[in-house]
Amino acid sequence: MAKYGKKAQDKVEKAMHERKKGKLKSGKSGKKVKSKKQAIAIGLSQARKAGGKVPKKKGGKKKGGKKKGGKKKGGKKKGGKKSKKK
Repeated sequence: MAKYGKKAQDKVEKAMHERKKGKLKSGKSGKKVKSKKQAIAIGLSQARKAGGKVPKKKGGKKKGGKKKGGKKKGGKKKGGKKSKKK
């Protein structure tokens, strides 16, 4: 049994052709799509909205590690005046 339906295939194919021609744009920003992965994602998203057979999205992966808000190391500087030797 196939994971993706015919509608998904058609939408992805159309998105890839638009990317090749330079006409495919992303949603909110409206910037031109350059990567194949992004074009495929847009095609699958359109197929989902159109009611095609497409598996559910996986949760987004987080990049980078945990941020640590530790204290800075190093001793305190004393603000005493330096005395000059004669």
